[in-house]
Amino acid sequence: MKWFLFPLLAVSLFGADAPRLFFSREFPGSVPPYIQVTIESNGDGDYREAVDDELPLKFKLKEADTKAVFDLADKLDHFKNPLEAPVKVAFMGTKTFRYIEGDKKTEVKFNYSADTNAQALLDWFEKMAESAAYRMNLDRAAKYDHLGVFKALLQLESAMDRGRLVAPDQYLPTLDRIIKNETYMHTARARASEIAETIRGAKRQQ
Repeated sequence: MKWFLFPLLAVSLFGADAPRLFFSREFPGSVPPYIQVTIESNGDGDYREAVDDELPLKFKLKEADTKAVFDLADKLDHFKNPLEAPVKVAFMGTKTFRYIEGDKKTEVKFNYSADTNAQALLDWFEKMAESAAYRMNLDRAAKYDHLGVFKALLQLESAMDRGRLVAPDQYLPTLDRIIKNETYMHTARARASEIAETIRGAKRQQ
């Protein structure tokens, strides 16, 4: 039995040391005033709108997207150097990039950065946050506002057309529930079906 326990323990320990990326934006007066995204090296992610949020929204990045995000963190030397641009710009919220690997943590805070890699990584995190917000909006409408489902679907579709969505599989459970439930308007069910097929079609082509 001991021969089997050691490999399992080793896998557990190595998994605990796998790198993780953390992003937050604090912007009092905005809606929401705080957002936080954490990404594991295997693509597992979560989104929160409060530091003490105990029920984060979970999602799973595609392998290629996960690699792109971590590659940018590598190019930024895991946030060991300042990123704030030496120019005066309007306050757009305090952003934090953090790299976590085992007991080691490195982070940088900034309002605005002119570094193209930092801008690209920020855009990735903003897309993750936007994607989560669209999912929350759709889930809320599907549960509490059947008449608002069609509008939520249009917003989701528009974001998808503009390339602002990541981890599209996260929408499929709600879309399928709308498609199968005749209490929703026919136009909403038809639009949900179109979006779901687009997501599944893109997945089949990968």
